[in-house]
Amino acid sequence: MGFFKKIFSREKKEKLDSGLEKTKSGVWDKISRAVAGKSKVDDEVLDNLEEAFITSDVGVDTTLKIIKRLEERVARDKYVGSEELNNLLCEEVTALLAEDVSRGDNQELGDFEVPRKGEPYVILVVGVNGVGKTTTIGKLAYQYAKAGNKVVLGAGDTFRAASIEQLEVWGERAGVQVVKQKMGSDPAAVAFDTVQSAKAQGADVVIIDTAGRLHNKVNLMNELSKVKKVMKRVLPDAPDEVLLVLDGSTGQNAYEQARQFAAATDVNALAVTKLDGTAKGGVVIGISDQMKIPVKYIGIGEGIDDLQIFNAREFVRSLFAKD
Repeated sequence: MGFFKKIFSREKKEKLDSGLEKTKSGVWDKISRAVAGKSKVDDEVLDNLEEAFITSDVGVDTTLKIIKRLEERVARDKYVGSEELNNLLCEEVTALLAEDVSRGDNQELGDFEVPRKGEPYVILVVGVNGVGKTTTIGKLAYQYAKAGNKVVLGAGDTFRAASIEQLEVWGERAGVQVVKQKMGSDPAAVAFDTVQSAKAQGADVVIIDTAGRLHNKVNLMNELSKVKKVMKRVLPDAPDEVLLVLDGSTGQNAYEQARQFAAATDVNALAVTKLDGTAKGGVVIGISDQMKIPVKYIGIGEGIDDLQIFNAREFVRSLFAKD
């Protein structure tokens, strides 16, 4: 499948392995206990694996899908030794994530390339405070600029103290322009100015921050709808992405946030952050499977270049492959 065929460099793989080390260690401890003393994958092993996945924040529904696949595989292959389990897991979890053919991944583009359509590619970033939203925007800006794109940021979170200054710091680090107004300004006005400025400059990518409040659904919908409406006056197709940023270290709470935001606005891409500092990285598998919204970016470190385009096959291999 084209979704899994992009070139994944050794450097990226090493960073991914390092960033997922805590999760991998936790998962493998549980898997090792599940197969201890067993020569083959039997019903008892599968029951133990089910518990291991659920306690690794993969989620109940996704865990049951994985176990069903393993059961079918064991029945088909008649005998599957416990030593083969890691390869089996890689194959079946990757196949599960590949089944949703509408994942939104553009198979013709490399990492941090954007469609060349004669106007800026607009990313509207949403998420609650504390998930790493502004940091993710800064890292995205750096990566897109590094890939040769002209990037403009919009400081649309005009309510949180110091959020504008924080985005300006990231803009300086990434070497990109930040469009801002004073604190308390209308976020829609900031979005309009940002998109208008980017279009006039011939920018390739626009990334707009939003207030990190998960207030009631009606207010959230109204606020984001207004932001999107004013952008469309300049670019009728904007935004190209509504990117929801989630904190991977919160486990199943991240999935609940994803559900609430998806119900409130048209989220079409996800970024899962802080995976390097947690053993709960399995939540990425559950979110990817359950939300039917593509996980597009993952944060695997604190460095400005520690943000990757999500590659499901390599992610699964980092978790389950012994090597």
